[in-house]
Amino acid sequence: MDINALQKQISESSEANTQGLPPVDKWNPAFCGNMNLIIKRSGEWWHEGTPFTRAKLVKLLSSVIKKEGKHYFLVTPVEKIGIQVEDVPFVIIDANVVNGLVQVSTQTGDCVSLSEQHPVELREYDGNLLPYCCIRRNLWARVHQNVLYRWVDAANVEECDNETILSLDSGDYSFIVGRF
Repeated sequence: MDINALQKQISESSEANTQGLPPVDKWNPAFCGNMNLIIKRSGEWWHEGTPFTRAKLVKLLSSVIKKEGKHYFLVTPVEKIGIQVEDVPFVIIDANVVNGLVQVSTQTGDCVSLSEQHPVELREYDGNLLPYCCIRRNLWARVHQNVLYRWVDAANVEECDNETILSLDSGDYSFIVGRF
């Protein structure tokens, strides 16, 4: 995969897209093989055992991730390359309430308001229930522990069927951040 050619392809295809993201959901190139690229659970990107240190490169590559079934790929109009993802490709590193909406930001610069279009769900990971949020195109982000602590502190507490449920609201959308 030629990074310069990839940058040019992404720039050209992103110009027509109002969100600045390439339309990878419309691209279906032939599979070209796997790349030794791993997105760690921490959100770090590693290539051939070495962490990426260029944030712009990570942001660029994150814009062309596609998930098919349980597999992740980097996709351009002419290439489809398999990558490994330890958990999910994104980590929510910050959250703020703006005009009654919970807005979250990922380590790659994606920003969304939590809603029906960007729902939160609890998933089990290593025996713990953790909140995850859909960022785009069936690509999810795990909520970082620091953000989760802030959410738990601000959460509404309900007792239901011998269970304690912690929830938050984002506009008209309500989501669960924990159950005990």
